[in-house]
Amino acid sequence: MAFNFGAPSGTSGTAAATAAPAGGFGGFGTTSTTAGSAFSFSAPTNTGTTGLFGGTQNKGFGFGTGFGTTTGTSTGLGTGLGTGLGFGGFNTQQQQQTTLGGLFSQPTQAPTQSNQLINTASALSAPTLLGDERDAILAKWNQLQAFWGTGKGYFNNNIPPVEFTQENPFCRFKAVGYSCMPSNKDEDGLVVLVFNKKETEIRSQQQQLVESLHKVLGGNQTLTVNVEGTKTLPDDQTEVVIYVVERSPNGTSRRVPATTLYAHFEQANIKTQLQQLGVTLSMTRTELSPAQIKQLLQNPPAGVDPIIWEQAKVDNPDSEKLIPVPMVGFKELLRRLKVQDQMTKQHQTRLDIISEDISELQKNQTTSVAKIAQYKRKLMDLSHRTLQVLIKQEIQRKSGYAIQADEEQLRVQLDTIQGELNAPTQFKGRLNELMSQIRMQNHFGAVRSEERYYIDADLLREIKQHLKQQQEGLSHLISIIKDDLEDIKLVEHGLNETIHIRGGVFS
Repeated sequence: MAFNFGAPSGTSGTAAATAAPAGGFGGFGTTSTTAGSAFSFSAPTNTGTTGLFGGTQNKGFGFGTGFGTTTGTSTGLGTGLGTGLGFGGFNTQQQQQTTLGGLFSQPTQAPTQSNQLINTASALSAPTLLGDERDAILAKWNQLQAFWGTGKGYFNNNIPPVEFTQENPFCRFKAVGYSCMPSNKDEDGLVVLVFNKKETEIRSQQQQLVESLHKVLGGNQTLTVNVEGTKTLPDDQTEVVIYVVERSPNGTSRRVPATTLYAHFEQANIKTQLQQLGVTLSMTRTELSPAQIKQLLQNPPAGVDPIIWEQAKVDNPDSEKLIPVPMVGFKELLRRLKVQDQMTKQHQTRLDIISEDISELQKNQTTSVAKIAQYKRKLMDLSHRTLQVLIKQEIQRKSGYAIQADEEQLRVQLDTIQGELNAPTQFKGRLNELMSQIRMQNHFGAVRSEERYYIDADLLREIKQHLKQQQEGLSHLISIIKDDLEDIKLVEHGLNETIHIRGGVFS
């Protein structure tokens, strides 16, 4: 048996080896394949498999529940943009068949959709179930159910009731958001697998995960599974981006195209093995062609008013990178809120890391500047010491010798320079004037810097409290001194009266 990705339609079909979980990866069970199976990512030779649009393979790529799969030669996007922001996968034909008014409706479905719309309008405006005034109450009840997006609308005894879903045109809980369009090529081979496990668990068991995925691909030695990156998702889920490299016997290697790898993952038995590993969603990460984007924008999703869709296209803040996506129901709104909160936390974590790095760099810069200044001072000191040593060495070397002609010339030049410097109107006077100006500027600068000083409010409060206590102490001392003076005056007055009385007695 052989695994052929993109095999011609004329072949008898592709066969996949049966697999059974063998444990050994905390949920990422290993698989066993039948002996002698070969796995080949051969290029497709049949132009009938056209990929996303009108392809015979199950290539789910899109927003929400995904640009669904198609069968035969019909073109369609399945459930349209469905219920979400994320890219979709694991889409089935039954989901597509129950979708009301998909983005790209087949011509054969037009009468059914028309009858469905007529029945919905009849249930909301003119039900004929009871034939009396109670039909008006029933119509209001059907309108309420349609606005809410749930329930069944009975309107005729001979026609089955209308099933109200959130995709019906009258549901009020709808909005339009925007999602980033992927920019990767199909040749990059990036496929996203969403696991219902935490990121820490995925990272700790990444090697076992790679080995399990390699066994899912048939265990072919020419294939290598690589992890491009992981990202945490809400509700303890993790997004893992992988790609597969195929090495040929001649030594060359290439990445398996994303659509080819995704088509293999979407096979029934392979999908079961991935689900046993904990995969809840798989999707390709490839960019949309201009024709696909145009076709998507020209057809409003199921249940979205064309006027609202046109307004969403006009309000698109960046039409080159963003694409409008419908949001239906509170569940989808909550999911987007969780995703936004998750990204906000990641951005805040990254900002904290950058802030710590900046603080560390600032500390290193301050330390480096201080060391540079220290080394400059040390270099200058060493230069002066070296010059002094050279002077003493030269004096010792020339000791006992007569002054040579060149030394005499240097002495004459030095004397001339010294005389010019000492002249009153020459450089020395100018230097003295400059020194006096520098001192004045330093004095004024010190005065101005003192004027710029200010006292902290807490320190000023403490100074006021201290001065108040000093003032109270001085007031208390003054009152004591005054009392003592009064006592001294009384003593003096008493002494004077005693002396006067004694003088009168002895007179």
